[in-house]
Amino acid sequence: MAGFEREIHAKASSEHPTTSSARTVTPETEISETELKADIARRSVPDHLSARRQRWALPLLTVSWMLLLVIIVSSLWRIQRWETAPGSAQEVASRIAFEQKDQATAPTRYPAINKIRFVTAFTGQLSALDSVIGWLDPYVAVETYTEHFGERSPTSIRQMGVQSMLGAKQLAEYVAFKKLGFDATFTAGAVVVSELVCETSPAATSACKVLKVGEMITAFDGVPVATVTALKEAMKNRKVGEKVVVTVESDDSPEDQSRTLTLIENPDKSGTAIIGFVPADTRTVVLPFEVQIATSDIGGPSAGLAFTLALLDELTPGELLGSSRVAATGTMNEKGEVGAIGALEQKAVAVRDAGARVFLVPAGQSESEILRARQAAGSRVKIIPVATLEDALTQLLSLGGAPLPPIAQ
Repeated sequence: MAGFEREIHAKASSEHPTTSSARTVTPETEISETELKADIARRSVPDHLSARRQRWALPLLTVSWMLLLVIIVSSLWRIQRWETAPGSAQEVASRIAFEQKDQATAPTRYPAINKIRFVTAFTGQLSALDSVIGWLDPYVAVETYTEHFGERSPTSIRQMGVQSMLGAKQLAEYVAFKKLGFDATFTAGAVVVSELVCETSPAATSACKVLKVGEMITAFDGVPVATVTALKEAMKNRKVGEKVVVTVESDDSPEDQSRTLTLIENPDKSGTAIIGFVPADTRTVVLPFEVQIATSDIGGPSAGLAFTLALLDELTPGELLGSSRVAATGTMNEKGEVGAIGALEQKAVAVRDAGARVFLVPAGQSESEILRARQAAGSRVKIIPVATLEDALTQLLSLGGAPLPPIAQ
């Protein structure tokens, strides 16, 4: 460093002879000292501000950590709130399989390019954080336990959801194959409680107090009743107010249970006695070959219309949907009638998000439900109410879809 200083001084003397080397160095020394003093002075200010900042930093850091903790806890803490939210609109065809049965061969399949979609809504228990987010979302219904389940338990709701889906598939297969001229018949199934019928002031021994949704009745006053038909036969000539004993299979007990209940009056037919429940449709359809529709991840009967249309499309040449991207929802009965469903608004959002442009919905929905669904789906989705399978086929034909082939007599 000393050699470097000497070179500077020598150069200064030769270029500026009137300026001594002392005068050349001194200003640099004085500036350095001045800068050093100024730097010390400047450092004294940040120290003062730093103390003030430190007094604020600790509370702010504490609040930040507390806020983060609240968010984490609220996202994990499940509360007594449940949601009904938009689900998905999925293609049915990929879930369908046809298999040989006995000596009959599986039917010829005509895979459609443009496939019908069935629509779901999502339900589940919410965390505290999810509840807040759900309340802010106009298409998510946040409900209390009673609003969501009514008088049923979550277990019975799940059981009936599975049973309803099984019934929906059976009915779709029956209607579709009958429509195409195949042999299709029903066989009766077990007696399963789907819904309870209660009087205004039910007695302690009435069915709505004694039975639970999802339970299976296997005997009536000691007589086995394997089917709804058998139970109807056992109920003949029974009187209102009569006490009977039913044998029940329930998930609540590993053993069959005997329960005494009092018959009530049919609210739709005066003087006629009924047990007080609506049986689930547990019939199974008999076809010349096996049909499988994979639905292990979903429940409920609302995909009946979509399943029926998908089966018709897969078993006939041509594009039933034309070039339209179509989704459908609605139950299906054996007469080909389309029934109302729940969560239509949420399903309309799922249809919109899936990119479908046509949404077939049950004509039995209320005007307000259809209006809200149209508002939720937006102008790019055309919502078309249909009352029957024939209505749905007519609408698809008007959209450019192929007609079903004539059935050979």
